[in-house]
Amino acid sequence: MLAFTELAKSSVDLLKEFTAGNPAISSLLTGEKLVFSGVGTRDVYNISAPFMDNGELVIAGRVEIRDNEASEVMFFVRRKGEWVPRNGAPVFALQDPFFTFIRGELVFGGVEVYFDGDDPHYVTSWRTVFYRGHSINDLEPFAKGPLTMKDIRLVGLENGRIGVFTRPMMVDGARALIGYTEIGELEGLTEEVISSARLLKHQFLPEEWGGANEAHLLSGGMIGVLGHIACMEENNIRHYYPMVFAYDPAHHRYSPVKLIATRSMFPDGPAKRPDLEDVIFSGGLIRNKDGTASLYAGVSDAEAHVIVIPDPFLEYEK
Repeated sequence: MLAFTELAKSSVDLLKEFTAGNPAISSLLTGEKLVFSGVGTRDVYNISAPFMDNGELVIAGRVEIRDNEASEVMFFVRRKGEWVPRNGAPVFALQDPFFTFIRGELVFGGVEVYFDGDDPHYVTSWRTVFYRGHSINDLEPFAKGPLTMKDIRLVGLENGRIGVFTRPMMVDGARALIGYTEIGELEGLTEEVISSARLLKHQFLPEEWGGANEAHLLSGGMIGVLGHIACMEENNIRHYYPMVFAYDPAHHRYSPVKLIATRSMFPDGPAKRPDLEDVIFSGGLIRNKDGTASLYAGVSDAEAHVIVIPDPFLEYEK
């Protein structure tokens, strides 16, 4: 049975614990910037982990002008050490792409953003949208989440059902919480089902927030959740940290959040804005056979990096 806590810890305390437990990690582990070309002067960030599509490794990435929020999601393949747009692949007017495979079918999604008609820089709302298909080129829309909800993620379970993580805002006095529910078929992914998910309390302080970025089915039926925890200080300075926890769907129990990386572990580089310098957005994680994991992340809302870290889910499988 998972150990769990009744009291959330602040991201500041989690950062202190992570640093104290890994005093030399910044010097031992160094992220690598991924090089993207074929998109002009636009940035590529908040990438997914790579996945196979028709026998070829691809990455989905958010493509954006530095001083704008209007994004496209494009699919990239690696050529001569660089990631280039895949010929003939669809382009989506979305942000922050993600994927999973449910019963062998590709499920892809991202955040659809709505802008003010008079001010193209002003975001009025957003929602998560979902597509399905047997390859990138035959993706079709099939579901959407409630307005203002990001970070809805799916995972196939041992019993054949589908786990759904949600992220409602302004609930139970908190800025945002993670929720969980299950569906039997992809057709059951409705706004009503998503909105009724059971909340995972005690993960974040009321003034902080976070969300699930990817869910991994672990041995024994546990779900390993890759996510982020975030806070904001004066002048709207944001801090985003990659984190993980384990969830037991059979008993609605979950382990405390723990950090797995910080900005200092990645090479220096530009930021979209000064308030976004300390932002690491967990895009996806590949578990390697040697006890490590490759974390793919957006850095400072301007670049995409990968870093090899100890597999953070191994402790939940012991």
